[in-house]
Amino acid sequence: MNPIADGSSPRSLRLAIREGRHLGPTVGLAPGHLQGNIAIIPEALASHFLLYCQRNPKPCPLIGVSEPGSPFLRELGEDLDIRSDLPAYRIFQGGRDYETVRDLRTAWRNDLVTFVLGCSFSFEEALQVADIPLRHVEAARNVPMYRTSIKTRSVGPFSGPLVVSMRAFRPADAIRAVLLSAQFRLAHGAPIHIGDPAQIGIADIDHPDYGDEPVIEQGDIPVFWACGVTPQAALVKSGVDLAITHEPGHMLITDIPASTAESRLFDIDMT
Repeated sequence: MNPIADGSSPRSLRLAIREGRHLGPTVGLAPGHLQGNIAIIPEALASHFLLYCQRNPKPCPLIGVSEPGSPFLRELGEDLDIRSDLPAYRIFQGGRDYETVRDLRTAWRNDLVTFVLGCSFSFEEALQVADIPLRHVEAARNVPMYRTSIKTRSVGPFSGPLVVSMRAFRPADAIRAVLLSAQFRLAHGAPIHIGDPAQIGIADIDHPDYGDEPVIEQGDIPVFWACGVTPQAALVKSGVDLAITHEPGHMLITDIPASTAESRLFDIDMT
């Protein structure tokens, strides 16, 4: 289903998603606003997961945490409801198999805590403003994402590989993309690798683990950023009885301007 106008407000975009008028990836939507990955887990494991995020800030930059049982994060959006405001979710129950759903109302529990993590979609506008082509956006594709051989720092039951997103650029544009993305720490910041994908354990760049097939032109350099799908891999490996994440590329659109996000680090009290 085609999205509504790219220039629509974050609130109207969330409403379109809630009403089923936009069901696809959120790449290119809500220019200038933070988008977020989500991870929803039982309160009993929330303190472990919070520490996992703090020890792995590149793939897991925290921008919001809910109260236990609450589907609302008002600091991120005026009427944001985490149960309905993403185009698609993955529900894991104790293993690798998952169910993709459009709504969480029937799955919701009173002990669930939502973590919202920054997304690389949020720095893409800065690249576009600088006239740096984004191959996947031009091709109307989801960004390609890959599991790497780099291990995250483990906490309690949470561990696993670093997942990265990839964008390919002409060499001069790659340098500019590195410098611009470094300004967006809450959107994963600067890339973690440039060049040969085999050096970070990616055997076949043409076949990503998540997202769509990449668009790489002659002479392009692949650039890899830490990705918010990383905690999804950690949640699956943990075997937690219930874990909910976004479908890769189907993000939460917040009201937070990306340009001011760095001054809006939230005090997260898990006591």
